Amino acid sequence: MPVYTVHAPSASAADFRATDKFIFVRDGFHFWAMVFGPLWLIWKRLWLALLGWIIAIVALEIVLARLGAGSAAIVSADVMVALLMGFEAASLQRWTLSRRNWRQLDVVVADDEETAERRFFDRWTAKQRAFGNDQSAVDRGGPPPTRDVAGQPFSKPPPLPGSSIIGLFPEPGGSR
Repeated sequence: MPVYTVHAPSASAADFRATDKFIFVRDGFHFWAMVFGPLWLIWKRLWLALLGWIIAIVALEIVLARLGAGSAAIVSADVMVALLMGFEAASLQRWTLSRRNWRQLDVVVADDEETAERRFFDRWTAKQRAFGNDQSAVDRGGPPPTRDVAGQPFSKPPPLPGSSIIGLFPEPGGSR
């Protein structure tokens, strides 16, 4: 099944009013990015990736021509770059979104984008209602909880093991 990542424009826009701006990026191989690499980059508005693609192709062609490679080697190198573009298209899209300060909200597994949207919004709206629209509770980029918060179950250290430990080193610092 395909995996989709869900991205929102910013931390303040991740609420019910901005759901039409969410972007679902499918992970996996993108055939049209392989076949029409620069056109796909233009269509998705990935300008820096397009610039990098143009520089890489021109440099590759110049290097292979200077090395005296035949036309078959140049075509093979171009096919490999096209395959790489097909495999890394989703990563380029996610990278561009992160550079534009978009944040990843969730990862959804679904057969198609419509099902992914339905699954994500069912789960997301339930979280929004449960947390009373508390944006810090939905934020996956926040720091992990600390152990010095009183009354939290994770602030208690785990119990020390008894004398019936099975293993090679039953006591810290004991004889080996």
